[in-house]
Parts: sequence; structure tokens; C-alpha cells
Amino acid sequence: MRVLITGGAGFIGHNLAIRLKNKGFEVRVVDSLERSTSLAVKKLEDAGVPLTRAGVTSTDEVKNVLKNIDIVVHAAAYTDVAESMENPLLYLEKNVLGTASVIEASLKTGVGLFIYLSSAAVYGDPVRLPVDENHPTDPLSPYGLSKLMGEEAARFFSRLGLKYVMLRLFNVYGPGQNMAYAGVITRFIERACKGLPPVVYGDGEQTRDFIHVEDVAGAVELAIESRHVNQVFNIGTGRPVKIRDLALLVMRLKGVKGEPVYAAKRQGDIRHSYAEISKARTLLGFEPKIGLEEGLKKLVQETC
Repeated sequence: MRVLITGGAGFIGHNLAIRLKNKGFEVRVVDSLERSTSLAVKKLEDAGVPLTRAGVTSTDEVKNVLKNIDIVVHAAAYTDVAESMENPLLYLEKNVLGTASVIEASLKTGVGLFIYLSSAAVYGDPVRLPVDENHPTDPLSPYGLSKLMGEEAARFFSRLGLKYVMLRLFNVYGPGQNMAYAGVITRFIERACKGLPPVVYGDGEQTRDFIHVEDVAGAVELAIESRHVNQVFNIGTGRPVKIRDLALLVMRLKGVKGEPVYAAKRQGDIRHSYAEISKARTLLGFEPKIGLEEGLKKLVQETC
């Protein structure tokens, strides 16, 4: 089966590409390389995954790399919530136009399945917990809005024959994140490697659902093999973790003494969020395998 991954030199993209390649899929990736790392590119080369340098905001450009492709996994996106608050139009251009262009090119080239890596950011501040797929969508940031608009584009084009699966990813962590656009875990570990306590924005009581990138890649593989199309699935662990507890765990694993450093809450941050994943369990057979402490311990060892 021939799979193309957009944003394939990004954090999630390159980890997914290598997993699928090792599982016997014929994998190609396309990436603008704007926000990739040299390490990710090298890993793709070492794994024998062909990389095409191209953006995804032009349908014609995307069509050229979609020839003879069975499945598209659309992972290309700008993902920094704080940056999206400062430059919302950039996020609408890159994420919404990029998604629509890939969808249109997929239809024109006869792609069989479009898998969209969406985000829990589409939900906004939850009105109930855990968050299931029927929860109202009310994003608090232009990033979340851009991911929701991408979902709506896929739904619209399904009327024209597009078959899709949307995976709403919660907080993904693991090896290979770009430090400039990294999530909270990568930033915490970066400071801990220097013997410094993590910086926690807000009081640290806010909660998140942290899922390892290998579990995300496993969910994509299940979506490829599943017959449940035109569906939305939450991909998380279903377990909330306080940011303060996360900071203390990272400090313990690296032997950093004291307390985290607290700073002002950031605009656009959600207070509490964790996933209801029973739909993914039932229909996809999804089950997260990597516990938080296990994943953090390995990441600390690799990073420091």
C-alpha cells in the first residue's frame, strides 16, 4: 500500500513515516522543510523514505507528488498556539489553505483515503470531562480554529467523494520535536538537562492528556487498516496529568532539586482537557501502550 505523508519531516510525520516503512508500507513524504530538523531528515534518509521538498498550499504542487498514492496522511501544519495568537492569518493560510489544497489534490488524483491529523484544540475549554468526539467545538486560539476549519473542509469534500478519517490528537510528545516549536514536555526536559527547574505557566493545576508519538503512529496505522471511514476519533490516553505533577516528574527523573518556576498564564491556554477514547478503542482497536513515566524516562535519556 502506497502512503504519502505531508509534513513528513516534522515531529509526528517522520516518526510515522519510519514506523509505516518498517511495517512494510511503501512510504513517501513531502515537506517544505521550513520547520523540520536536520535530524528528522537524516532519519528519513537512513530509513530509505523518499522526501520531496514542496509546500502544500498549492493544489498543483501537491498533485505532482500524489500520483499513484493510495492513502494520504495530512500531518503538515503550523502548531504553536502562542505564535498563532500573534499571527492568526499565518495559521489560517498555512493550515486551512494547506489542508484544502491537499484534499482537492487527493480527489483529483484518486486517493482512496485521506487521514487528517487534527487536534484536541478544536474543543476549546471543555464543558464536560472527559472530552468525547461529540463535545462542542469552540477553539480558543487561531491554531485550534485552523484545525477545525480543516475538519470542515474534509467534511464538505466528502460530499464529492472524499473518504476521510480524522484523528484529534491530544498532547503528543516523544523524540524528534523541533525545540523552536516544541510542546511543554520538550521544554521541561530541555531545562532539566541544564539542571534548571521547568517553567510552569499559570498555577500548574491545569491538566493535559499526554500521548507518546509512537502511540499516535500506531493509531494512524489502525486508521489505515480500518474500514470505518468518515469518522472522527480522539487519540489520547484518557488520563489527565497536572502540569505541576509533570514538572516534578521530569525534575525527579533528571535529579533536579527544588520547585518549578511559575510564570503568568498564557493567552489561549485551556484549563483542563483529557480524552474519552472509547470510540477509538471500539472501532479501531486502539490502546495506548507507552506510559508517561516510561516515555519521559527514555526521552530524558535521549535528550540529556
